[in-house]
Amino acid sequence: MKVSFILSIGVCAIFALGPVPVLAHCDGMDGPVVVAARQALETGNVNVVLPWVQKADEAEIKKTFERTVAVRQLNPQAKELADMYFFETLVRIHRAGEGAPYTGLKPAGRDLGPAIPAADQALQTGSVDALVKLLTEAVQHGVREHFAAANGNKTYDKNDVEAGRKYVQAYVPFLHYVEGIYEATKASAHGHFHEEQTPTTHAE
Repeated sequence: MKVSFILSIGVCAIFALGPVPVLAHCDGMDGPVVVAARQALETGNVNVVLPWVQKADEAEIKKTFERTVAVRQLNPQAKELADMYFFETLVRIHRAGEGAPYTGLKPAGRDLGPAIPAADQALQTGSVDALVKLLTEAVQHGVREHFAAANGNKTYDKNDVEAGRKYVQAYVPFLHYVEGIYEATKASAHGHFHEEQTPTTHAE
């Protein structure tokens, strides 16, 4: 089984659980965009951050960078304000380029759940094994749990309407969950999910 297939399943399993907020890793003060911004300012090299924005937005980022570099040399307070302005501008433009809304910079140290830190760790170590294991186990648990709920209620007296409804209430989420996983294996991962956005499914 290809790694990309497993990763897609794991991502979809999270969304198939229901409408939950999608935590955007890139808008955190300890996220990769702000980390790149700090490096750019410390080294004076704007090219460090340009990969995080669309080519059409390079000119705006370069202009903002030049202004930030000039202002941050005035005094410590000016440096702090200028840096924050650059961070906010960069993250806002980055998210806009990916079709995602900007809702402000988030504090460092947020709980991003296990998947995102595991993905970052995989890239840092050069090994995806731990990440694949995490996602595979999560998907297996989810599928088995939904199956057990539906399977355990499938046999009921046809005249017992309430028992029938109980089965339907387990059956529909099971199909949505499975369909969501299957659809994720066919979709290409690109950009951000919008806040509160979940994949569209066809099961009713």
